[in-house]
Amino acid sequence: MLQNTGKLAGCTLFITGASRGIGKAIALKAAKDGANIVIAAKTAEPHPKLPGTIYTTANEIEAAGGKALPCVVDVRDEKQISDAVEKAVNAFGGIDILVNNASAISLTNTIETPMKKVDLMMGINTRGTYLTSKICIPYLKKSKVAHILNLSPPLNLNPNWFKNHCAYTIAKYGMSMCVLGMSEEYRGEIAVNALWPKTAIHTAAMEMLGGSDAAKQCRTTDIMADAAYSILTKPKDYTGNFIIDEELLKQEGIKDFDIYAISPGHPLLPDFFLDESPEVVTSKLEGKGK
Repeated sequence: MLQNTGKLAGCTLFITGASRGIGKAIALKAAKDGANIVIAAKTAEPHPKLPGTIYTTANEIEAAGGKALPCVVDVRDEKQISDAVEKAVNAFGGIDILVNNASAISLTNTIETPMKKVDLMMGINTRGTYLTSKICIPYLKKSKVAHILNLSPPLNLNPNWFKNHCAYTIAKYGMSMCVLGMSEEYRGEIAVNALWPKTAIHTAAMEMLGGSDAAKQCRTTDIMADAAYSILTKPKDYTGNFIIDEELLKQEGIKDFDIYAISPGHPLLPDFFLDESPEVVTSKLEGKGK
């Protein structure tokens, strides 16, 4: 497990979708350094099926040693993002790091994806990432740290990754294209990178997609938090990279990846977009495979 170094002490992180899952894990990792965390997420009231709210997460961040600012934010709403950014700047003096983690998923084909779902994925994944970045950039440019991290995949144009869930792939690749463009646009001022897991990560979304049995084939959110921490503590000239969690952590000297497994020794499900076997990944998540 990657050790915290205190490098993020006093830094302000604006994390979308931070009330649970990977966003929350990244928040708690930074909180151990004494970072300020803006929890920009929708869940203010307990959800019947999903754990955690912005307020319960705020309590955990404070308990871990950080400062928390919970803000109700739907990344499709420009005013909500602007208001949250303004609150963050007033509370903490600026924004050093943006983590675009909020995301929507529907693994359905073209005919079976209602336009409401298409709009949701495009609105949260692509437009939400672009919009949140746009609003945070003027503040990030003033920071010595200055990082944007998008939780999005490498741009793999193998048609196999499009044919079964075209809308989802387009929406996630929109996030990755923000990295491609903004890293070059703000080179020298802001580091802009993408992070993606090599294997499936155990989150509430994974439970909904693959059922409780899918957990055995997953790693914990800690691996993504450790990889994100490694990226966010690098200098701002580390930019334009599409990073896979395991590959980065191997470079950092991690040798035992069983520490991240839900069921150590159990075969792991490779994640989307990483050309292992698109058919296997999709069929397992749809409950067709073993």
